[in-house]
Amino acid sequence: MIEKTILNHLLNTEVYTRKVLPFIKPEYYQDRIQRLVFEHIEDYITRFNNVPTKEALLIELDNDRMGEEQFMLCSELISDLSVDEKPDIDWLIEKTEKWCQDKSVYNAIMESISIIDGRSTKTTNALPEILAEALSVSFDSYIGHDFLDDAEKRFEFYNRVEDKIEFDLDMMNKITKGGLPKKTLNVILAGTGVGKSLAMCHFAAANLNVGKNVLYITMEMAEEKIAERIDSNLLNVSIKELPDLPKQLYDQKIDKLRAKTPGKLIIKEYPTASAGAGHFRHLLNELKLKRNFVPDIIYVDYLNICISTRLKYGANVNSYTLIKAIAEELRGLAVEKNVPIVSATQTTRSGFTNSDPGLEDTSESFGLPATADFMFALVTTEEMEALDQIMVKQLKNRYNDPTLHKRFVIGVDRSKMRLYDVEQSAQEDVLDGPVMDNTSFGERWEEESKFKDTSTLRF
Repeated sequence: MIEKTILNHLLNTEVYTRKVLPFIKPEYYQDRIQRLVFEHIEDYITRFNNVPTKEALLIELDNDRMGEEQFMLCSELISDLSVDEKPDIDWLIEKTEKWCQDKSVYNAIMESISIIDGRSTKTTNALPEILAEALSVSFDSYIGHDFLDDAEKRFEFYNRVEDKIEFDLDMMNKITKGGLPKKTLNVILAGTGVGKSLAMCHFAAANLNVGKNVLYITMEMAEEKIAERIDSNLLNVSIKELPDLPKQLYDQKIDKLRAKTPGKLIIKEYPTASAGAGHFRHLLNELKLKRNFVPDIIYVDYLNICISTRLKYGANVNSYTLIKAIAEELRGLAVEKNVPIVSATQTTRSGFTNSDPGLEDTSESFGLPATADFMFALVTTEEMEALDQIMVKQLKNRYNDPTLHKRFVIGVDRSKMRLYDVEQSAQEDVLDGPVMDNTSFGERWEEESKFKDTSTLRF
């Protein structure tokens, strides 16, 4: 009954037609004749941007050169299509949406049965995505922001407190205005061994500590090694002493942590250069179905050793294109799943010895900083290591003015894989002006600046 009612109003109620047509699919119609009529209505509107008359629809059907019996059945159906002069549009749209949802789920179940029975080329790995897509069917009539008519909504947005994932470090919260927003890609730039994974493990531990659900994807270290670092951080035990911790004491600490936080932390390992945004999307669907786990934040360790789902593996593409594609796909996943994603990248060879790295020191692709929402560098020197400190330099910031606290230091306890706030006096020694890098120019400046009178120096 509803199928014919929908066809009635598609042909006779233009307001209704323009609202629902984009969401109706031909496969929702089980009856062959009704499907044919719908396909011709949809084709006519697509080509001419207007609702067809009955006569025009009959001519289109006749031009299709279908069988005489089929044409007669279609003609009878079209001749019966008529509606009330003042239909209840809201009611019609609600019932049509419900019908589309029911048909979508039914078709997904039938396709799943076909896959399970081996009558489809798809594998059972496709089932979560098929069902998730079917369950997500809804009529979304929003097509843009009207600058004048939506001014009130815009004002409410300006004054609304944005839902963010906060850091446990004061300076990080200051430069991001309270933490990481959803639907964003955030990248840590650092050289080998400086502390990219340490920082991500610390942030993940801090998120779990305040009750957030955290997904940590690693392609560099084993799941157990990541868990060991987070254990050391949360249990307040040196990573070297963890193996010597008595089982009873370890269980007590874990039970205490479990009672403290409602959050969960899932660590998933993939082989290096074997997974990308498509694999992560499938993992998220499985976690939701099998464990009822939906992350509040995702860590990917790290971006450069992911693969692109758009570029064929082994394709002859340069590193700029590849890394940019990976970054875009990860940011797209963040938008799709409504979470912030945190990842990391290496510095170039020259950037490794540079005490003042910039965006140009990003290895392999400048397309990464072009895509990221927030990017900061971790810098260390022998002097800073002696003080158990590490410097943070803002490189790109869409959340705040990047020149505000452009450089600052945080404390690092490598034995327990922790970062912490330092005293304000330590920040006063960090200049927001240029920091000299390890170049011949920098060495000359350092040597010649030992003289009291620098007015005669020539560069």
